Amino acid sequence: MENAVRQFLRHLELERNSSELTLKSYSEDFESFYDYLRERVGYLPHPEEVTIQVLRGYVSYLHECEYARTTIARRLAALRSFYRFAMREGIVTSNPAKALRTPRTGRKLPHFLTVEQVAELLEAPLANEPMGLRDRAILEVLYSAGLRVAELVGLNVDDWDREANILRVFGKGKKERVAPVGRYAAKALSQWLEDRTVDPNATPEQQKAMFVNRFGRRLTTRSIGRMLEKYLKQTGLDSITSPHTLRHSFATHMLDGGADLRAVQELLGHKSLTTTQIYTHVSTRRMRETYVDAHPHSQK
Repeated sequence: MENAVRQFLRHLELERNSSELTLKSYSEDFESFYDYLRERVGYLPHPEEVTIQVLRGYVSYLHECEYARTTIARRLAALRSFYRFAMREGIVTSNPAKALRTPRTGRKLPHFLTVEQVAELLEAPLANEPMGLRDRAILEVLYSAGLRVAELVGLNVDDWDREANILRVFGKGKKERVAPVGRYAAKALSQWLEDRTVDPNATPEQQKAMFVNRFGRRLTTRSIGRMLEKYLKQTGLDSITSPHTLRHSFATHMLDGGADLRAVQELLGHKSLTTTQIYTHVSTRRMRETYVDAHPHSQK
């Protein structure tokens, strides 16, 4: 079992270009499955020995442990993906995971900021010091281009085409896309790059980074989170706001402004239009709230 899973994870890394976060999540999912097998079966069987009854027992076990439905759904998705791989590679002759049913998870509407709240957040970093210029550029780019945090920290200076005012972005699965940059973000980027200083002893890859820390090395996603926490306290905005909230806000404000859903899908780098459609629910909810508050014959 463990050898087959290692082959599967190598396949995800080398052939599917899966991110480190995806690989880490899948590894944790399989560790959970291993623990169940050792406890209930007594050993780690060959993948061919695992039956649908064993898998259904695992699903019941996850429910008994009161895992969130989203967690259960992800772990079952990992097993289904693994067994599809095992079938292709001839590791197994049948796929017991094919009959597994994924629990309904429902879709939680994403948290977003209003246009006024975004403006307040973007103006929070001080523009008279290098780290303030950097932080303002980071927040502006996250909101202006709707980037994921991992995409932002992966940016290099050469990824910005100043003449066309676009960014070359590498999203999930290292899939490349082009993201337009608004004039406010372009101005903030220009100001930051004038003050940006890199560590001369850092690796060439580190020195190419668009956004660096005070030591001149590429920022991490956790650093972005800590930076945002500081400005949320400073502005008094909702503490559940995360760097990804700016991406949600970008999509919501684009649709509110009349953007085409397909265009927003392309800008976000979503593989499926269904993923983007969640933002239409956000816009519809806001429209109804406005109606209820404003119309004299509403249900208020």
